[in-house]
Amino acid sequence: MIPRRAFVGSLIGGLLAAPLVAVAQQPNKVPRVGFLIVGTRSDPAVQRTIDVFRQGLTPEPSPLLRELGYQDGQITMDYRSAEAHQERLPDLAAELVRLRPDVIVALASQSAQAAAGATKAIPIVTVTNDPVAGGFAATIRRPTRNITGLSLMAPELVGKQLELLKEVVPTLARVAVLGNPANPGNVFLLGQVETAARAVGIRLQPLQARDAREIGRAFEAMKRDRVDALLVLVDPVLGSHRETIAHLATKAHLPAVYGVTTYAETGGLIVYSANLFDLYRRAAIYVDRILKGAKPADLPVEQPTTFELIINLKTAKALGLTIPPSLLARADQVIE
Repeated sequence: MIPRRAFVGSLIGGLLAAPLVAVAQQPNKVPRVGFLIVGTRSDPAVQRTIDVFRQGLTPEPSPLLRELGYQDGQITMDYRSAEAHQERLPDLAAELVRLRPDVIVALASQSAQAAAGATKAIPIVTVTNDPVAGGFAATIRRPTRNITGLSLMAPELVGKQLELLKEVVPTLARVAVLGNPANPGNVFLLGQVETAARAVGIRLQPLQARDAREIGRAFEAMKRDRVDALLVLVDPVLGSHRETIAHLATKAHLPAVYGVTTYAETGGLIVYSANLFDLYRRAAIYVDRILKGAKPADLPVEQPTTFELIINLKTAKALGLTIPPSLLARADQVIE
């Protein structure tokens, strides 16, 4: 990848290595943090998330250690991965709760939903499309429950994603939207896409997929109905199949836009998203605040301040597309 603009914010932050550090204010207590993941642990993107957390509180070279007031000791980290089988999440969440962690980190709506169903007492920090719309927080300013965290602000991004597709394909008329029906955040996002599509005169074809077989069927439907382009909603299960999705989109000659940066690395044409790793850094700071005594109900839900536009010119060439120079000039990264 060729960087076009430096990312705003540092990509440090996190809590997923042991031994790590103990909270300075509680020298005799070893904090315990549970981590609930939908995706596959061997997935490079998941491992990158783990690495971001690991970098944050290790003594070197991260300055965040001193900023947060950590000294010597350890943090016990218990993580559970559903390995892209989201039906396992409730049992995995229950396992974590039995370990009595001080806080649970739940990435994605499915993880947050499972964690919320398993405990009403243990603090939960989540990164989801929209914690308020997902029912995990009452309001952005005052979550009121045991859950707080960060929003991907995806509802505000899907309209921009459609606009980007329209710039690349000015004659765009019909767009397939691929989502996971088991993700409550995707159900909400679909409504946002429909609103944005009406505003620009685009017809949508909503399609659902929960696994590789259903992804294949969805692309068969796209071919049959002759859609002009594809928008893939943010979902960890779909993300675990990102290489397959990007390949099938190119094979079907479909320009596609995605909401997670890792799609661009596997052949996705356009990515427009919040900077996920900056959000993971912020999630680590939320965990730190809770370990030091803050209540989730008193920690407002944060929205991202850093966004990325990535364009894959290799894929554009394979699709026979010419990316407008004005769009390339706005890109943060371009894959040549």
